[in-house]
Amino acid sequence: MASIRAATAPRRISKRSDSRADEPDSFGAGPGSSNVDLRRIEHAAREILLAIGENPDREGLRGTPERIARAYAELTAGLHRDPRRHLQTVFHEKHNEIVLLRNVPFHSLCEHHLLPFVGHAHVAYLPKNRVVGLSKLARVIDDFALRPQIQERLTDQIADAIMEGLRPLGAICVMDASHTCMTIRGVRKPGSSMVTSAIRGIFVRNQATRSEVLNLIYGSVRL
Repeated sequence: MASIRAATAPRRISKRSDSRADEPDSFGAGPGSSNVDLRRIEHAAREILLAIGENPDREGLRGTPERIARAYAELTAGLHRDPRRHLQTVFHEKHNEIVLLRNVPFHSLCEHHLLPFVGHAHVAYLPKNRVVGLSKLARVIDDFALRPQIQERLTDQIADAIMEGLRPLGAICVMDASHTCMTIRGVRKPGSSMVTSAIRGIFVRNQATRSEVLNLIYGSVRL
């Protein structure tokens, strides 16, 4: 039976080039806003309001273009980050069992309609003498998610980054999300969700190992 590594880890000293990456650039400005043309988004948002027949100068909408600009800067902050940087500092441990991080909330923007899709990610890998802090896996997920995406590519990118950064025996990413582009518009099917998986290395070649990690993800194995 595989084991899941606890979140606690040995002390380490390392330089962090991204220590302020998630802090606001200034009061009222979200992460990533310094890399975004906020004024251009504000102008576009004002044009949309005019195009649908609204009055962008009325009280309730007067600050909306500015708020939309800040929101898009925050929702696309991952475009200006390298998710792989979170996997640069590792622990050298002789741990040869599955490491699994389950039920990580995430949100992204469907690149076809720029509407949100929201769900949970599950990531696992089988180490080869190299492990990483669990929070770093969550940061990798966020950085890939915070940009215009499709869920299929997002799932692949996360699994590939873990394989490249940690060089494990195998990695897997499973994502389950609800897409507002089909729940509130178009076909309008609220309650539906999309599940994608990306399986790499030993999890592809060995059915028993693959079944074990999938059982751990979906909770049918008691630890």
